[in-house]
Formats: sequence, C-alpha cells, structure tokens
Amino acid sequence: MKVTLSALDTSESSFTPLVVIELAQDVKEETKEWLKNRIIAKKKDGDNNDDFLTMAECQFIIKHELENLRAKDEKMIPGYPQAKLYPGKSLYSIRGYFGETIALYFGFLEYFTFALIPMAVIGLPYYLFVWEDYDKYVIFASFNLIWSTVILELWKRGCANMTYRWGTLLMKRKFEEPRPGFHGVLGINSITGKEEPLYPSYKRQLRIYLVSLPFVCLCLYFSLYVMMIYFDMEVWALGLHENSGSEWTSVLLYVPSIIYAIVIEIMNRLYRYAAEFLTSWENHRLESAYQNHLILKVLVFNFLNCFASLFYIAFVLKDMKLLRQSLATLLITSQILNQIMESFLPYWLQRKHGVRVKRKVQALKADIDATLYEQVILEKEMGTYLGTFDDYLELFLQFGYVSLFSCVYPLAAAFAVLNNFTEVNSDALKMCRVFKRPFSEPSANIGVWQLAFETMSVISVVTNCALIGMSPQVNAVFPESKADLILIVVAVEHALLALKFILAFAIPDKPRHIQMKLARLEFESLEALKQQQMKLVTENLKEEPMESGKEKAT
Repeated sequence: MKVTLSALDTSESSFTPLVVIELAQDVKEETKEWLKNRIIAKKKDGDNNDDFLTMAECQFIIKHELENLRAKDEKMIPGYPQAKLYPGKSLYSIRGYFGETIALYFGFLEYFTFALIPMAVIGLPYYLFVWEDYDKYVIFASFNLIWSTVILELWKRGCANMTYRWGTLLMKRKFEEPRPGFHGVLGINSITGKEEPLYPSYKRQLRIYLVSLPFVCLCLYFSLYVMMIYFDMEVWALGLHENSGSEWTSVLLYVPSIIYAIVIEIMNRLYRYAAEFLTSWENHRLESAYQNHLILKVLVFNFLNCFASLFYIAFVLKDMKLLRQSLATLLITSQILNQIMESFLPYWLQRKHGVRVKRKVQALKADIDATLYEQVILEKEMGTYLGTFDDYLELFLQFGYVSLFSCVYPLAAAFAVLNNFTEVNSDALKMCRVFKRPFSEPSANIGVWQLAFETMSVISVVTNCALIGMSPQVNAVFPESKADLILIVVAVEHALLALKFILAFAIPDKPRHIQMKLARLEFESLEALKQQQMKLVTENLKEEPMESGKEKAT
C-alpha cells in the first residue's frame, strides 16, 4: 500500500501553517466547498509582513475571523439538509507560544506558590508545638489576614509589570465581538453599525431568574443534604470506635471524610456541566459576560459544597478536633484527586494511545517519514484544552482551605506548597503533551478571579476572628458576659477589615515606573494628536487663499 502525505511535504513551499481546521472524515465535498467559500468571503486585503505579528497573534486573528463567520441567507448546511441554519448563526465554536492568558495563569501559580512559603514556615512550628494553645494562634491568624491582603495587592503590581511588557496592560474590550454561541435575529448593531444577531435583554433575564437561579438553589439544597449524610457517617464511625476502641476503628474515623471529599469532587464536576449548559442557554452576547455568569454559578456552588461542612463543624457543632481532621482530609484528598484527574490519567491514556498508533504506523509499509506521520496522528487526536477556568478554581479553593481556618490547621499552607510545586509541572505536562495547543487570548489581568480571591480573604477575616472568639482561653476572660465578648470580637474583626482596606489603598496597583511610562505614553499620544490637528488647520488655511484667488480670476 502506498501512502502519500502531500500536506506534510513543505520542501517545495515556504508556507507556514498557522491553523489546521479538522473536519469529520465523511464530510461531503459540497459542504467543504461551501465552507471554503464562506471563509474566503470573510478574508480582507492587508499587509503581508511576516515579522510584524508573532505566530500566536496571527493565530488569534484567524480564530477571531473564524468565530465571527455567520450564516447569511443559507437555511441549511449544503450536503446536510438536517443541519438547519438561521441568519446570524455562528459556524464555529472555537504571545509567546500559548498567549497571555495562559502565561498569566502560570505566573500567578508560581507567585502564589512562593507567597505560601512564609505561611508554611510559620505554620509548621505552630502545628508541632502549640497544638491546643489558641492564644498563640491569634498572632498566626493576624499574620494570615495581613498576608492574604499583601500578596493579592503585590500580585496586581507584578501582573501590571508583565502585561506592560507584553503590550496588553491597556487592552480594552469595550467593543467586544459577539461570542460564537450567541444567536438571535440578524440585524444592525446601533453602536458599531455592523450586522450581527440581536437578542432582547428581557428574555435573557427571564431565563436567568426563572430557570437558572431556581436550579442553582436546588443544587445548593442537595449539597447541604449530602453534607448531613456525611455527618451521619461521622457519628456512626465515632460510635463504632468508642464501642470497640481498636486500631482499625481509629483509622475508620477518617473514612467518612475521604468518601465525602470524593463525593464533593464528583458533585463539583457534574454541576460544572450543568452550569455550562445553563449559561450557554441564557444566550449571553459577549464572551466576558458568559464567563462572568459561569464563574459566579460555579463559585457559589463550589464554595458551599467544599466549605459548608467546615462552617457547620466550626460554628454549630463547635468541635475543633473534628474541624481539624475534616479540613486536613478534604484538602489532601482534593489535591490528590485533582492531580490524578487533570494530568496523570489523561497522560496515561495518551501514552497508551501513542503505543497503539506507533504499532499501527509500523504495520504500514508506506514510503513516508514514519516519525512525522506518527506525530501528526497523535496530535490530531489529542484532547482540547478548555481554558484556565478549572486551574484557577483549584487555586481559589486551595486559598480558601489555607485562609479560612488557618488558626485551626496551620499546616494547610505546607500541603498547598507541596501540591503547587508538582502542579506547575503537571500543568505544563498537560499543556504540552496531553492537549492540543490552545488558541492564544490576550489578557490584561486574571479578570474576575482577582475579585474572587479578594472576597475570600475578606471572609477569612470573619471566620478567623469568630474561631478565636470561640476558643476556651478567650472565653475564660469573659466567663459571665458573653455580650462583651461578642462586641470585642466584632470590633477586632472590623479593625482588621479596616486594616486590609487601608493596605489595599496604600499599595498602588501599578508600580511607579509603570505609572510614569503610561503617563508619558498618554502625553505623547495627546501631543501627536495635537500636531495632527494643527497640520490639518494649517493646510486648510493655505487652501482658503488659493480658492479665493481662483474666484477673483473667474
């Protein structure tokens, strides 16, 4: 059998492929021709300067154009009458090597990991030597609260440094194009004057408040119901241990927490699919609006699902020993499961698939470069990377485990550091070996995740102050007057919140040299605009005498 791969033969051409569009094997020729014509019709004339744009930027432009291909008068896809089209329907759901968005994620992961080291170093002796002494935990909790504010403010400065170098710091999305999944009646945008789908806002609001919101509330109720089942399991395990007192029943005490941690991960993933479906069904016009609504849905559920049991143990059961045990089990189990599910399992499956492909290629007695053919087949069948959402979510939940109950389990930061050192490598592994190279996306910052982390740090102030106020040593100071204790705890909590906001205000989001460069850039832009306007005025003044002279001559 003779196999020819003309697409791989680049010896007679200097053409560098930027984007490969993969169609199903049984796609009809008339469908391919129709799609090719729609893409060609979208193409615009422009400069052909290979050095002006990087490859990632070229790919981003191509992706932007493909995503904004819209059906015009076609009622169906040629060759597939069952695939109906409506006017304005998107035809696709699609710096450095990966682009700014992924680069920012790795930058934040590395920064957050090193920022956790002081917490881990300070928390270790607290864990080893003053386990039950809550008075000393006041110092550790106070340091935690200041630390969480400072690292988030310093990240803004580091992020501004990076994005300034990349040229995306001042990037704006005010006139963002409609997202590929957005649909509606084809019309003219009154602001841009472009033809695009139009969809009434009130219909979207009805879908959000009458369908999405009740569904989210129902899922939250189900999460609380599962949590109560977990506490029933804890009571059963504790009763069994107290009756027998054997070694194996002491190990059994950790089993309910482990099972609950696994159930939490399963529920989070199932809810994620439902949240994506609902958010897509809401039909948001912009990708940013879609992402914000999706993140809000997922964060609310994940926060309750992961932390509700800890709040219940801390403030209802008031069992600090069980709280410490549950926090440790949930944190460690979730980290292990995430490492397995996100990187090692996909990599193992990819390796198995690679062995099968290699055997298949070796069985072909073909006149081709077998190594190159094998690489093409492997990369063609790789999975698609769905973005940094899950990666940021994992860091957000980890930040919650570390900061919310730091005075109870100070060893949490040490486990987070150990996890993140492997997370950097496992994420790089899945980017380069498990998934196809994603399209690059320019970004100025980590977006709504910055607000999510800041909100978590504010909640941690309240929880840590309440836990310290509940400690036996603090309660011994106010044996009779609980009202005075509550007032003092609330006053301390307000003082710490005020300190957080003062620190956030005192630390500029952009370093001084970046502010100076931006001010200089704005000044030069205004000067250039002023000179351009003066040039136009001068030219107009020169033309007026000439026109009046012509009139006199006439």
